[in-house]
Amino acid sequence: MELNPYASSFSCFHNGGASGSGSHRQSSGPSSGSGGETDGTVGGFDVIAWYPKHQSCQRYFVEVAQHSYPCQALAAFINIKLPFQRVAGSSNPSTGSTPVQPPPPFRPLGGFHPPPPLAQTQLHPTMPSYDWVSLYPYIRRLVATGFDAPAILHGWFGNDWECGIGPQHEQERRNFLFAAKSGGWATAKRDYDMVTDECIPYLQPLRKISEGELEGAEDIWSGWLAMEDWMLGKRAPRTGSRGSGL
Repeated sequence: MELNPYASSFSCFHNGGASGSGSHRQSSGPSSGSGGETDGTVGGFDVIAWYPKHQSCQRYFVEVAQHSYPCQALAAFINIKLPFQRVAGSSNPSTGSTPVQPPPPFRPLGGFHPPPPLAQTQLHPTMPSYDWVSLYPYIRRLVATGFDAPAILHGWFGNDWECGIGPQHEQERRNFLFAAKSGGWATAKRDYDMVTDECIPYLQPLRKISEGELEGAEDIWSGWLAMEDWMLGKRAPRTGSRGSGL
């Protein structure tokens, strides 16, 4: 069986739809869809259907969750700043905190008078009106500290969390397994640290992990080892029912 790491295991993305709520880790195999990058799918995962759900999670986290006491308390415990706690102009934890300066106002020369302003342009319905905030650092921190339980993910990212950040959550759990296997505790902790005042306080082994999740990680890890030896395409090893083809 060829296992694709981009294949969707969330029912709300099958058949190009995003109407369902999905069931987390329903399957570890690839989708049967045959779409390609030209129609918004990558290896069976429908990016076009996923993005509005992700924006919903982003909007909920920024406008609701980060202002709640439980979210603030947990963020303080796992030592990560929430967007409203960051200096304006820097929503990325790894960047500096220099505020963004607006350009100087336009002043026409001579007696030129600019035309009256046009009517306000309608924004695309899925475009948020707030500054862009990446949810990935928060997903990583919740996974690495063992606070990635469904109830917490729901509280931080809203009702659409399973489809909106569920795929990233699943991938990050796998990345955390890989980090532990490849470098040990000290290396993994260094990889999950951000900046000095937001270093991760501890690492917690993955909780409530299923045998299917471990088998899926093993398949992709084997594929990675094969790639290190250039064993790709026709050179890819054949290992029976659980192959490592990419």
